[in-house]
Amino acid sequence: MTFDFNSPRSLQQPDFTEHPDLVGLTSLSDATAAVVTPPLDYSIRTKFLVSLAVALLWSAVSYSAADAWIVELSKLVGAVATNLIIFGIVVVPGMISMFLVSSLLMDRRPRRKPNIALPGVTILIAAYNEEDSILGTLESIASQHYPAALDVIAINDGSRDSTVAKLRSVIYPWLRVIDLKKNGGKANALNEGLKLARHGLTVTLDGDSYLHKDALKNLVGRLLSDPPNTAAVAGAVLVRNSRTNLVTRIQEWDYFHGIAAVKRVQSMYHGALVAQGAFSVYRTSVLREVGGWPESVGEDIVLTWAIHERGYRVGYAEDACLFTNAPDTLHQFIRQRERWSRGLIEAFKYHWPLLFRRRMSTVFVWYNLTLPYVDLVFALTFIPGIILALFGYFLLAGPMTLLVLPLAMLVNYLMYSVQSKMFVEQGLQMRGNLSGFILYALLYGAVLQPACVVGYFKELFNVRKTWGTK
Repeated sequence: MTFDFNSPRSLQQPDFTEHPDLVGLTSLSDATAAVVTPPLDYSIRTKFLVSLAVALLWSAVSYSAADAWIVELSKLVGAVATNLIIFGIVVVPGMISMFLVSSLLMDRRPRRKPNIALPGVTILIAAYNEEDSILGTLESIASQHYPAALDVIAINDGSRDSTVAKLRSVIYPWLRVIDLKKNGGKANALNEGLKLARHGLTVTLDGDSYLHKDALKNLVGRLLSDPPNTAAVAGAVLVRNSRTNLVTRIQEWDYFHGIAAVKRVQSMYHGALVAQGAFSVYRTSVLREVGGWPESVGEDIVLTWAIHERGYRVGYAEDACLFTNAPDTLHQFIRQRERWSRGLIEAFKYHWPLLFRRRMSTVFVWYNLTLPYVDLVFALTFIPGIILALFGYFLLAGPMTLLVLPLAMLVNYLMYSVQSKMFVEQGLQMRGNLSGFILYALLYGAVLQPACVVGYFKELFNVRKTWGTK
């Protein structure tokens, strides 16, 4: 499967007629800002409780059915180690998979408000060594069907190539360039741009990204149509270089399936946990309220949790599509996922009180707390267990492990169904990527989860931080 999108042959200048910002965009009202937990849509609350009940029931049944396996494994490693293994490779993964299945089956994306007036937007692009792609990113902005003013600030973060020269080689009336002589990291670059933001909404883009034609309109429209205390909305990030090699083919499915489905369900329950820097929109006043992007390797997740901690909501626009370059070598991919895992630990360090908020989204915070444990158990027992099973030893990868497989296939089927419908609606075309899916289903976790474990330990032991790949 790959994604075909029409790259414009001629640049179309957007309409720069200044639209007055909507009331409340430059600063939220005191009443809205004071809201900690918004009034819940009872239908959403019911869906949440049903999904949670189904997930817990599945976990109880699967644990009970594993009784014989537990007895045999306990004889070898003891009762405590056995339960840690069973919960890590069967119970917890099965619970979250069933929660996703139930939620996706009941999900009905809320409609946008009709004929809504879109306000002016500031777009921040932090660019480091993006000479090959930065002009394409600007071209995709110029081709947006966005009816209001755009103010684009491209921040060259001490690039060692010709990025800044490329930025200055084009003339767009909406483009401003900041040239930072020394590389200070993505958070610093974005904060420099935030100082100059003119509009009530701020969008972030990576310097190697390409916006689909209606991406900006769909992203902003989603934020303005969501509950009034929504402070940010994440866009749908998809793989642009999916045909480079097997590494990018496999990641295509992760972005298209796993990441998109999780964000979809999280936003359904009023709390997407990551408004990724690659493509998200934020209320500028809230960005300034939380102090901008923190100096951390996971600046986007730490920022998002800071927004949640102040009582705001974060949503997701599944049809605001952006295509970005995924790591095209195994080494780059591992470094990226190590960085993402370190960002998760950073988020808990700074914003652990979210574990005790009475919100539906708190269940996802608790699930993220289990991720280091689940990834560690998977790396230490599931992968060796599969190898031992090939030789007839089933104590680590017992028959009960197979219960997770059909559930995983059901989750993937549902993800594919909902994403395919969105692609058709956006005029995007999918092509086959069967080899990528097979490797994604069979081998992805064997690389991903050990890489995550390394990232967790690096952060816990305060190993020197490097930005690595995005």
